[in-house]
Amino acid sequence: MIEVNEKKQHLYRISGFGETGSTVERTRTRTSVIAYTLRGNRYLNITSHCTLRCTFCPKFNGSWEVGRYGLRLRHAPTADEIVMAAGDPARYGEIVFCGLGEPTKRLDVLLEVAERLHDEGARIRINTDGLANLIHGRDVTPAFSGLIDAVSISMNAHDELTYNRHCRPLQSRAFSAMLAFSRHVREHVPDVVMTAVDGLPGVDISACRDIADGIGVAFRRRILDVVG
Repeated sequence: MIEVNEKKQHLYRISGFGETGSTVERTRTRTSVIAYTLRGNRYLNITSHCTLRCTFCPKFNGSWEVGRYGLRLRHAPTADEIVMAAGDPARYGEIVFCGLGEPTKRLDVLLEVAERLHDEGARIRINTDGLANLIHGRDVTPAFSGLIDAVSISMNAHDELTYNRHCRPLQSRAFSAMLAFSRHVREHVPDVVMTAVDGLPGVDISACRDIADGIGVAFRRRILDVVG
């Protein structure tokens, strides 16, 4: 996820009329923001589609904006467009797949872009809901080996009932699938962290931390209404 706390942020936008590659500080409703820079990292917004309908997500509360920036894509960007939007990886600490959609829904595109940028020396992170194995019907995590450097997984709750209440998954058994993904991905990615939002009713942050500890990955507490 992303925090918006910088006065100036650089975005790559596309429309249909000669604006490809423009760097702007503000977006318009018609513009598709593919990439933008926060705190020295380059974030890639590759899809508007989700596997969850989180109650705390801006887009399920009537807004596609994070801070001043509209992240609703008007079309699914190609791998070439995403790579172009990413720019020079040497300028950034990390390349992060993260927007107002679940990046692993476009797994083939994600992996192609990650490989091309990784070959240029980029450190690659995926911010995910951890449901890739569920939606693709197989364990996709071996494909991350040697390619993805870090994964941040939105646990969001300590049990299935609370998770379903706040995340409203489109498929059954999503909570257990997310936990299973977390166990699998730690075998292939060196830096794995699970996160949960403090401030959601009924979420036990200490219990979430215990789950992450039990899986053998790091844990990070997020704050409600601070996107990051």
